[in-house]
Amino acid sequence: MSVIVEEEAVIKEKVIPSKAIGIDLGVKDLVITSDYEKYDNNKIFAKYEKKLKRLQRELARREKGGKNYNKTKLKIAKLHEKIKNTRKHYLNKIANKIVLENDIIVTENLKVKEMSKNKRLAKYILDASFSKLCSLLEWKSKLQGKFYYKIDTYYPSSQICSYCGQQDASLKDLSIREYKCQSCGRELDRDINASINILFEGLKLRYQN
Repeated sequence: MSVIVEEEAVIKEKVIPSKAIGIDLGVKDLVITSDYEKYDNNKIFAKYEKKLKRLQRELARREKGGKNYNKTKLKIAKLHEKIKNTRKHYLNKIANKIVLENDIIVTENLKVKEMSKNKRLAKYILDASFSKLCSLLEWKSKLQGKFYYKIDTYYPSSQICSYCGQQDASLKDLSIREYKCQSCGRELDRDINASINILFEGLKLRYQN
């Protein structure tokens, strides 16, 4: 016998911040932090895509409403559930670690719908579940009495040198993976550089309010 009980979440008192982190979200690596740490994009849907397509083709061949049709339909539903739960577990694992180790967490305010208009990347963007991860970070930060900030969607984090502040618009090209500042000569991984800028911008938001 199982009993479901609904309890109110206990929200801790606000902490005195001692550690802050900026987070850049991407398709190649899901999470890139200002601490020079990267979390893989597991591309969970892609792992099961072939199996899902095979089952969907199988379903199309079945007689609708028949025994085999219902069996295949159930297999598809179970596979979707497996994908959902695997993704949820992975995102929770990342969010728990980040919130546990940091008091101020800063991400971009991503427009996932706009990003998904890129047909080449749409499938991977949706599979990554950026919005879900940000929601988890925000909720877990609140529960632990920590601080979560989102910077402006159009802040050019990948174009600005995190060392001297020089902006280079030519770095809009996503194929450029290394940031090389034409002003101070600093060289840094493009996404790490962006995450440091996201952190700085988030701290500005915090101390301006």
